This record gives sequence, structure tokens and C-alpha cells, in this order.
Amino acid sequence: MKFFIDTADIDAIKQAYEMGLVDGVTTNPSLIKQSGRDHEETIREISSIVPGPISVETISTTTQGMLDEAEIYQTWGNNIVIKIVMSPEGMQTVKFLSAKGIKTNVTVTFTAAQALIAAKAGATYVSPFVGRLDDIGHHGMDVIEQIRTIYDHYAFQTKILVASVRSPIHLLDAAMVGADVATIPPKTLQQLFKHPLTDKGIEQFLADAKAFQKA
Repeated sequence: MKFFIDTADIDAIKQAYEMGLVDGVTTNPSLIKQSGRDHEETIREISSIVPGPISVETISTTTQGMLDEAEIYQTWGNNIVIKIVMSPEGMQTVKFLSAKGIKTNVTVTFTAAQALIAAKAGATYVSPFVGRLDDIGHHGMDVIEQIRTIYDHYAFQTKILVASVRSPIHLLDAAMVGADVATIPPKTLQQLFKHPLTDKGIEQFLADAKAFQKA
């Protein structure tokens, strides 16, 4: 399973990439706003750091508007993926871009039926939001299992990109189900390292090493 990092924080991206934990990056207007930087400048820098797919989200509500944005975003790096919302206009855009060989990522999806539509349109990735489903009392990972089953039945090439990952458990469940990608906030990525027995073990090793050196 590939790891994408869900942020526009350049320092966080560099740190994770240098550890070998980043295969791609996902962004959205909210993350760009949080970075406090220019949109194009930020995406160009991210694209220069991470050679894998960089998802850049369109904000238009019309097919033509999305296509116009996609044309601009494609000039910001050779690894740009056009992120498009789940809507009739969005799927028209995905179909058109896919026919031209341009990679797409269908976002804000919450059902297996939506994922089926995205695959039929030719999406490169589909991004179900598991955390947001959990927030309203649904089990988000059930949707990932359903999508995996449907895609395997019909040999769809669309990759399942698990989004709205809130904890290491989400990541583990996604891997167990067979998701292709999980996009992870930097904070959650750091949590993957943590376990009380790991911390205790490291502390004991260091203490024993110091005692040995003094002896």
C-alpha cells in the first residue's frame, strides 16, 4: 500500500519524504489556506520535492471551469493529478481528462456506488472519506471493503485512496482490506511510530548503554 501525505506544509512533506514514507501528496483549498502561501508556488515546490502523484483540487462547479483549471494545474509539474469532486459535472470532467491520459482523483466520495461511478468515468483514484463517515455513525471501512469487492469483480483500474484518515487504526484497517493508497495527515503519520513498549524499550536500551560505557 502506498502512503500519500495529506498536507501543504512543505517542512512536514520534506521530513516524511526523507524517511521514505511519502509516495505522493494530496492537497485541497483548506490545506493550501492553512499553509499561508501562494497556491501555485506551493504546488510547484511540492512537485519538485516528491516525484509521485500530487493531487490539486479544482474549485469550479461547471465542467468547463474544471477543465480550464486542469489545463493550468498541468503546467505546475509533470506529476500533477487533477482532484475533482463527485458530481455529474465532475464525472464529465473525469471522462474527458481520462480520455486525454490526464490522471484524476475523485474526492468527497462516501459510498461504493459513487466509487463505481468514478471508476466507470475512468478515474485514476477515488477518495472515500472514512473519518467523516465514522463521524456520522457509519463504519467508514465498510465502504472501503465494498469498493474493493466491486473493483476486483470487474477488474477496474481505479485505485482506492483512503482519505479522512484519523488514526493509525484507520491506516491498519485500510491495509488489511487491500486499499491501494492511504493519504495521511502528518500528525497521524507520526503516531505510527508510537507504542509504549517501543518507548520503554528504547529508554531501557539507552540506560543500559550508558551504564556499560561508565563501567
